[in-house]
Amino acid sequence: MQFNKKLNFIIVSFLFLVLSLGMLPSSPEEGMYPLSEIHKLRLKEAGLKIDKKEIYNPDGVSLVDALVKVGGCTGSFVSEEGLILTNHHCAFRALNKASTPGNNYLENGFLADKREDEIPAEGYTCRITESYEDVSDQILSAIEGVDDLAERSKIISEKMEEIGKAASSGDESIIGQVSEMFKGKTYVLFKYRVIKDVRLVFAPPRTIGEFGGETDNWIWPRHSGDFAFLRAYVAPDGSAAGYSAENVPYKPKRFLKINPNGVKEGDFVFILGYPGRTYRNRPSQFLEYQNNYQLPYIAQIFEWMIKQMEEIGAGNPELELKFATPVKRLSNTMKNYKGKLLGLKRIPIIANKKKEETGLQKFIDSNPGLKAQYGSILYDIDIVYNKMFQIAQADLWFRVFNRFSVTRNLINMIFEYSEESKKPEEEKKETYKEENKDKLMKKIDGLFSGLNKEFERRFLIKMFTDALSFKSTSKIDAVEKLTGGGKNISAIPAFVDNVIMKQGIFDKERYLKLLNDAGEIDFSVQPYAFFKELKIQSKKINNEREKTNGALTPLSAKLIEIKRIWKKKSFIPDANGTLRLTYGRIKGYSPADAVYYSPVTTIKGIIEKSYLGGEYTIPQKIRELFDSKDFGKFYNRTVEGVPVNILYNTDTTGGNSGSPIMNAYGELIGLNFDRAFEATINDFAWNDDYSRSIGVDIRYILWVTQKVSGAKNLLKELGAL
Repeated sequence: MQFNKKLNFIIVSFLFLVLSLGMLPSSPEEGMYPLSEIHKLRLKEAGLKIDKKEIYNPDGVSLVDALVKVGGCTGSFVSEEGLILTNHHCAFRALNKASTPGNNYLENGFLADKREDEIPAEGYTCRITESYEDVSDQILSAIEGVDDLAERSKIISEKMEEIGKAASSGDESIIGQVSEMFKGKTYVLFKYRVIKDVRLVFAPPRTIGEFGGETDNWIWPRHSGDFAFLRAYVAPDGSAAGYSAENVPYKPKRFLKINPNGVKEGDFVFILGYPGRTYRNRPSQFLEYQNNYQLPYIAQIFEWMIKQMEEIGAGNPELELKFATPVKRLSNTMKNYKGKLLGLKRIPIIANKKKEETGLQKFIDSNPGLKAQYGSILYDIDIVYNKMFQIAQADLWFRVFNRFSVTRNLINMIFEYSEESKKPEEEKKETYKEENKDKLMKKIDGLFSGLNKEFERRFLIKMFTDALSFKSTSKIDAVEKLTGGGKNISAIPAFVDNVIMKQGIFDKERYLKLLNDAGEIDFSVQPYAFFKELKIQSKKINNEREKTNGALTPLSAKLIEIKRIWKKKSFIPDANGTLRLTYGRIKGYSPADAVYYSPVTTIKGIIEKSYLGGEYTIPQKIRELFDSKDFGKFYNRTVEGVPVNILYNTDTTGGNSGSPIMNAYGELIGLNFDRAFEATINDFAWNDDYSRSIGVDIRYILWVTQKVSGAKNLLKELGAL
């Protein structure tokens, strides 16, 4: 990444601020470090063989220039022609959208023999980090003198958006985005180069890319070929442009060199990527909220949704394809949350956090000056979280309902369209302005393309029925009224079947007419009255959440300050989707009594699992190559086979999917794609005993590309022939 020299002083100042606010972890392998931290790390002692400036150089080109954010994941450029290596599951949605029952790229794989055969990865863009600067003063000055907690939270969000928008270019080639590094304390403006034309190049069959399916997800030992190749294209002048035959491959400043020799147990490795979210700097009450409310509720409702989709789609290829992406996403989150719940039971993270807070309170009370300034900080945080606990069930319910109910979103659009149509054009919300009519239609098309009436029917009945079990402070008013305070549960399916499902909103032509005539609809009749009441309560709950967030912002800042004073150490900000580095070693672990897992699996394990069938089905070609011992130059004598997946103790989380795993010389030797089940708790706490990440070995990637798929064009471009 090459930075404008004018920003260097600002960046150095920001780094000093970040380091002065927190505490570096005791173990060198723990931590998702902002790039600016690299020069402070003892990477040479850990095993790095190149200069740290080769990884990140603010005055020149370095390895970070090869990193890209794509499809919610990380990817890396691996050729000078914009070729990107990322995970199969990161390309899953694009493969799904490009597939039909008769031409199923998701199941059968995809390979473009020539550039002109590469197809659009619909809905995908790439982001490359260009620069960043500290904008904390601009954000915090905007809330000076504002006492209303919800208003403070709103102003911060609006100011972040305003600064980001001002930093963006008119052609959207550069997008500005402000990220919160420390809540209520530090805010950083990141500028990203955007690439809008992303195309599919190669993805193995699903039986390779998703080998083991949900049974093996978050599990070790693993044998997944979770990789895919994409390519970034730009307009001939280098600007961001949508798909066009005139576009040319993007020329990255740097691409990663592949080392086909891989790594062995004990070797030093490091990872660059865009980890999503961690929550290690939160108080104990945050963990209680996760343990008692969010994790169990989301895991339960997602598991139910998956079951319904699988049941409805069974034996119907078109529906199975339609549900493939949502089932995969839901399954991934559901199993992750179950892992976190198990981790919170097995590991006393909450108890340890409470113990730490008791020690902090004693430290504060021992000093009159600190007691005057920070004496009530932990008590004040507890009060805010208790308010959050009161509405937790309703808040989570509305977030799920508002996200997944097509009925709600279609009717809500009618409500808004009716309101906005009465306003002058310049006062309308952006969505409903005449100039954005095409975007509105695209949004409507998206809702109808995702609609399955039978699933929607079951979902509505499930959500309304579940709401009856909530505590008094989280009751859903419209459902309570419908059922007479829960006394008449049978009113729910009757209302869904006889009122909601018989409305014209599920027919697109009739819906568009309803939308156009929204100003004439009587919203006091059903089902509009019911959904209007839901909309009103949802807004109220959302406002309550904004108040708690607004209250927590200054409290979190004060908590960071006093912990820094207490610990006399620095620490790094939680992961927030910005570019980070983590490092460690290829290393096994012992997840349970009398059990030890070595850190490398081989093709032999694939063959052994394949006899189980189902999610372990493999292409016949793999069996033939294994039987004939056709391993090429990728056979490893130490493990007596072609390495498939590797295990290592780096610190990763969601968003690190697709991150390149690099050796001591900065060469790509694998692709991160998962964590062990025990490591799902990583988002709350890292520990070398159980925190393990999982990657696909470069030797398996190359073996599949060469031997299974015969993609010689790719191997030549990678320089791996």
